[in-house]
Amino acid sequence: MVDVHFDTSVVMRFLVGMPLSQFRLAARYLDHLRDGGGSAWVSDLVLSEAYIALQQYYDLSKADALAALNKFARLPGIHVIPHALATLSLPSLASAKPGFVDRLIHGQAVEAGQTLVTFEKAAKNLTATVVLGH
Repeated sequence: MVDVHFDTSVVMRFLVGMPLSQFRLAARYLDHLRDGGGSAWVSDLVLSEAYIALQQYYDLSKADALAALNKFARLPGIHVIPHALATLSLPSLASAKPGFVDRLIHGQAVEAGQTLVTFEKAAKNLTATVVLGH
C-alpha cells in the first residue's frame, strides 16, 4: 500500500476540473492509487490554500468553497486530518466566527495536545484556547 500527499495544484484540479487534461490525469492517478490500496493525504495547509484560491481566483462564495472542499475531502481514497473533516462538517461554517482557517489552526493545536494562544476574540469559546488581552 502506497500513500501520497497531494499538493494544492492537484487538489485544485479536482475542485475546478480545469484544465481538463490535468483533472483527468489527477483522477486517473487517484484511481490507480486506490486500486493499489493506497490513499492521498491532504494537509490543513493545502485545504487552506484551496479555500482561499476558490474564493479569490474562482469567485466562489465562502459557503460554496467550503461545500466543494467538504465534498472533495469525502472522496474515496482522500484523507484529511480528523479535525479538518469535523470542521468542514460544522453547520453554518461560512459565517462562523472564528472561520474555517482559524478553526483548522485550533484543531491542529488541540490534536497535538496544545493550547492555542491568540488575539482573535472570536476564539474565546473554543476549547483549549487562551485569548490574550481578555
